[in-house]
Amino acid sequence: MGAIKAAIGDAVLTFMWVFCSSMFGLFTSLIATALGVQHLFWASMFITTVLFFIFFFLFGLIAEFFGGASFNPTGTASFYAAGFGGDNLFSMALRFPAQAAGAVGGALAILEVMPPQYKHMLGGPTLKVDLHTGAIAEGLLTFLISFAVLIIFLRGPCNSIVQNWLLAVVTVTLVVTGSKYTGPSMNPANAFGWAYVNKWHDTWEQFYVYWICPFIGAILAAWVFRLVFPPPAPKQKEA
Repeated sequence: MGAIKAAIGDAVLTFMWVFCSSMFGLFTSLIATALGVQHLFWASMFITTVLFFIFFFLFGLIAEFFGGASFNPTGTASFYAAGFGGDNLFSMALRFPAQAAGAVGGALAILEVMPPQYKHMLGGPTLKVDLHTGAIAEGLLTFLISFAVLIIFLRGPCNSIVQNWLLAVVTVTLVVTGSKYTGPSMNPANAFGWAYVNKWHDTWEQFYVYWICPFIGAILAAWVFRLVFPPPAPKQKEA
């Protein structure tokens, strides 16, 4: 029952995340235009970082309300591989499809409510290089974001505001870095949701670039984290 509840929470949270995060580009454009800084790259990046920070903070609260829900399968996998969290293979087998289904719902929903003049600003990650280069890029980016998340939330500052700001900075940096390669996604569920809308969700490209390599990157990040920060040895019982 706990695994089913977690899967339902993941589906709802992922729906909300895909719906909201799809408008970050629009929000950035509108705010930058209102402030008269739309031609300044650094200003747009700062606005986007603030948006990520706000939504990361809010979604963290919502995730706690749902009992630890997640909107990113690689995040769930990396914490499991690092030895944290209460997941097992069965619970993840339920959570991953639920996250993918939630992402599909979020993508379809935002397309329905977005005004026509702004629909061109919607869309998920797309491969902009050859297949293997894209796969390596997505795997490396997911490795970096997963390792950063583990560092920030398990070894970083205890203040949630600082944690979410650091996560926002890292995320925007990696998104900009990977924009000319894969979009990027660093989130298989989000990539699947938009791929489903665009009818290429069942292709080898989608599976290889946006599922296999990100999971490899996330698990490698967890293993490196355990290597750098080994868990404390169990205390010996006194005779």
